[in-house]
Amino acid sequence: MLFRTLVEIEKAEAGISYNDYMMMFGSCFVENIGKKLQDLKFPIDVNPFGVLYNPESIRRSIVRMLERRLFDEWEIFEQEGVWNSFYHHTKFAKLSSEEFLNQANCALLKGADRLEKCSVLFLTLGTAWIYRLKSSGEVVSNCHKLPAAMFVRERLEVDEIVESYSGLISTLLSKNPQLRIIFTVSPIRHWKDGAHENQISKATLLLAVEKLKSLFPKTIEYFPAYEIVMDELRDYRFYAEDMIHPNEQAVQYIWERFSETYFSEETMRTINAVSKLISALQHRPFNPESESYKKFLSTTYSQMKSFCEKNPNIDFSEELKMFER
Repeated sequence: MLFRTLVEIEKAEAGISYNDYMMMFGSCFVENIGKKLQDLKFPIDVNPFGVLYNPESIRRSIVRMLERRLFDEWEIFEQEGVWNSFYHHTKFAKLSSEEFLNQANCALLKGADRLEKCSVLFLTLGTAWIYRLKSSGEVVSNCHKLPAAMFVRERLEVDEIVESYSGLISTLLSKNPQLRIIFTVSPIRHWKDGAHENQISKATLLLAVEKLKSLFPKTIEYFPAYEIVMDELRDYRFYAEDMIHPNEQAVQYIWERFSETYFSEETMRTINAVSKLISALQHRPFNPESESYKKFLSTTYSQMKSFCEKNPNIDFSEELKMFER
């Protein structure tokens, strides 16, 4: 007997392997699944502007990277001794404008280089609600706890999102015709919007993605992370203490469904080999000076070197340097 509804997900026609260079923009799914992909040494860049929540902030960040338009002094601001910008998440905050600009522009240029060779682009949409700066009309990615009177709050419409993303996707495909774009909608409820407004917001995002899929059927895919949490994992034991964010068990289950959808048997074998090497690196001996541990290190180093020779696109360079030191 089954006591839950299962979300049916067809195996992707084109999988994901270590030969695919990936980029991820957005929230929740991007941060959680992106970290797992990074930890497993997949070639991936996650949120070069920090966590982004609404479609417009994601879109304009990608456009800025395509244009390679660097940040300037007039675009950043100081608040209580900390420098930030309305393009970036608070994790970018620095104590000087020079530090902030250097970090932001290095991340932008690095991301722009990677976007050019990207084969799979993940975009996770969190909310259709946006905040505009009253003084300029600019959509901000983060309000940085500035006074609410500085902003106007609006909800994007389905057609607005579709129109702006149609232009972005056309531009991306003109530069990279083989690009695949995988959309997800974040299952995290934006409870500050209220229960009803959160539902309207998520529905807006889902309808926009569905319309974009019909416009770009060979390019756009949808992975149902939102539906998995809402339907399969609807019990609160799958949530963190705030009862809003999925807990580690839920993230692991989403990862398993993602793996089933996108990884071939060959990719899974490579993942298992990478996992074994990573586990070996994390081993902490009782006596680091023992002969048995030195032999273990020598064996692990040889296995890693051999693995990298067979899989040159999987980067263990830092770990190998550590052994060599």
